[in-house]
Amino acid sequence: MAELLVSVRSVAEAAAAIDGGAAVIDVKEPANGSLGRASDEAVAAVVRFVAGRRPVSAALGELREEPAPRGGAGLDFVKWGLAGCGDNPAWGGRLSAAAAQLRRATPQCQMVAVAYADWQRARAPEPAAVLDFVRGQGWQTVLIDTWGKNGQTLLDWMPLEEVARLCRRCRAAGVRVALAGSLGLAEIGRLRAAAPDWFAVRSAACRGGQRGQAVCPQRVRHLARLIRGAAGVPSGTSGGS
Repeated sequence: MAELLVSVRSVAEAAAAIDGGAAVIDVKEPANGSLGRASDEAVAAVVRFVAGRRPVSAALGELREEPAPRGGAGLDFVKWGLAGCGDNPAWGGRLSAAAAQLRRATPQCQMVAVAYADWQRARAPEPAAVLDFVRGQGWQTVLIDTWGKNGQTLLDWMPLEEVARLCRRCRAAGVRVALAGSLGLAEIGRLRAAAPDWFAVRSAACRGGQRGQAVCPQRVRHLARLIRGAAGVPSGTSGGS
């Protein structure tokens, strides 16, 4: 059964996400983009607050802009985006080197490769190439997301059948997959058939469905219930990561 990942920017939002039933807490700064990197202080504060009650992940920005790990103590997962790397055949080597540097400092931390559904707009590698990289590296997790955050969802850029096919390829390779990309109730309802391991959200968990607003525990709770297949979920929870 899929679980819910909620992206937060502070301890207060982490508390709201846990109260609402999020299974994974992801730290990022939405003002800095799709995988906006939060400050080291914000990441450390969330890690201390969560204190092992949930896995904690962190977005480290785009690889071409933020290649330095800058630590990862207490984190279970980290991820870099690959926007702007699609025309650089060395992107795999750069990502592998950055991951190795982080792993030396934080051996327990797992790397998450990011495949953008709008890869052409992001000038990123194709999702199939990212999955091939993950398999070659022996990594265990991939995130399928959207680079642009303008209201368009994952399903605006990638048909449901293609998402499901990528999820099947991941399962066959023993790779876990998270789906993100401005996912609201309608999109999550459709994508449940793809059977990802996680649904990752930001906007849908925030007040008013706006990614710049604070995480709301009631909205998190509605999303968690939908993912578990519970009935009676309100129809007004929209938006996504």
